[in-house]
Amino acid sequence: MTQGLDNIKSLTGNLAFDTVISGILTLLVCFIAIRIVKAAVEKALSKASKLDAPVKNLISRAVTILLWAVTIIIVAGAFGINATSLVALLSVVGLALSMSVQGLLGNFFSGILLLISKPFKEGDFIEAGDKTGVVKSIGFFNTKINTLDNVSTVVPNSDLTGATVKNYSREPLRRVDMTFCASYDAATEDVKKAILDAVAKDGRILDDPAPFVRLGAYKGSCVEYIVRVWCRNADYWDVHFDLNENVRECFAANGVPMSYEHINVHMIEK
Repeated sequence: MTQGLDNIKSLTGNLAFDTVISGILTLLVCFIAIRIVKAAVEKALSKASKLDAPVKNLISRAVTILLWAVTIIIVAGAFGINATSLVALLSVVGLALSMSVQGLLGNFFSGILLLISKPFKEGDFIEAGDKTGVVKSIGFFNTKINTLDNVSTVVPNSDLTGATVKNYSREPLRRVDMTFCASYDAATEDVKKAILDAVAKDGRILDDPAPFVRLGAYKGSCVEYIVRVWCRNADYWDVHFDLNENVRECFAANGVPMSYEHINVHMIEK
């Protein structure tokens, strides 16, 4: 037994045997404590219904990293290692790593900002810079967006936090803005009636807010009418295209001639 103890001491160098045992016991206690704290945090997060899944995942990972960092310092102290020196060493290493991966860290903190500020969520249709599409997932370093032609695009989070983001899915209602051109020969009231008839044909267009139809401008080849109607967000594009078709039909039914770009030439006889 004595010889075995001597062998262990020779392997651990300057570390006393009781110090090694103390360090191992401290590590076991810390490991058990980590599991207990993590279980408590997971239970608390499961009850936090207002937090999105990515935010919960971020909190869970941050707590795990913090617990293991504290464990390393505590166990190092139990083994007789100067904790102050260890913290200083870790700080230097952390600074060196941060300088070498600045872009990665920028995307990481941008990801945290996106998860906290919530300018969009998974499933939203957004426009950010030159990227337009449906958000498929929000990660810590990048966000995946499916474009309108269903191309999966990975966008660095720092690009999103630095761009103006338009979220077309955030509000339940959306306004459809359109313009239609009619001939100068058509009376204003006849044109407005034809457009309102087209609006009335689509049950997805809301009565409140009320549809807006007014003469907007006198163009070179036509009179322009501005149309603004409201619908549910999910119906936006169907309403947009159907209203285009319905206006053409109602113009014809009400005898309103549609116009197009043309030039009138007047011949003057001398």
